[in-house]
Amino acid sequence: MSTPRMPVLFVGHGSPMNAIEDNRWSQGFTKLGQLLPLPKAIVAVSAHWYVNGTYTTGNEKPETIHDFGGFPPELYEVQYPAKGDPQLAARVASLMGPRAQVSQEWGLDHGTWSVVKFLRPKADVPVIQLSIDARLPVADHLALGRALKPLRDEGVLVIGSGNVTHNLRHAFMSLRSGKIEQVPWATDFDADISKALTQHDAAFLAQAPTTENGRMSHPTLDHYLPLLYAAGAGEGDAVTFPITGFDLGSLSMRSVMFGA
Repeated sequence: MSTPRMPVLFVGHGSPMNAIEDNRWSQGFTKLGQLLPLPKAIVAVSAHWYVNGTYTTGNEKPETIHDFGGFPPELYEVQYPAKGDPQLAARVASLMGPRAQVSQEWGLDHGTWSVVKFLRPKADVPVIQLSIDARLPVADHLALGRALKPLRDEGVLVIGSGNVTHNLRHAFMSLRSGKIEQVPWATDFDADISKALTQHDAAFLAQAPTTENGRMSHPTLDHYLPLLYAAGAGEGDAVTFPITGFDLGSLSMRSVMFGA
């Protein structure tokens, strides 16, 4: 019996607090997990492994990394004890080309575990991460996403974890002022990206961060680029949006599923 082709996900992960709160977003992640077939493994591209190089996590028991500060103690107590998969890490590195290496120096950061803990709450499938090389042009990240396509026919779920819009300075200012309102540059960019995803407009996705709304939505590219890995791996498939909406006025929580 052949292995069914896995869908591809992009998830807007938002605040680490979603990992311990019962809210609209954590409930959405739980429902999203119920839509998915059981994968053999997960490859996650998280905004929070943004470095000068392309690496995969080769740990047999990846550490749960609490890569944030100033949150309640219970958040630092969260552990996600998924196994790693050194063979899959090597396979993904080979798909990424000669620049890529397997690393033992990272684990599962909160861009991954704060979402995957709802998708697979029993931590019952291996999880590895793929880093984002901050030196590469935007279009190259789409190409690397396309290189992940073969994994889908091997039962591997590819996940990008970031946000379609991510301007933390604006979000924190809104929180401090108590005036949390959606802003046009974020809602317009979110709408433009959703249209481009539906139409598989790779050219727009590659240049979108350079637009006026794109620069406001992404002062840095770390939270945008995981979307391109998902879009590349899911290129040509039907697109749906199982979670939509904004947190703190300017953080799009849109999630994207490529394929049924």
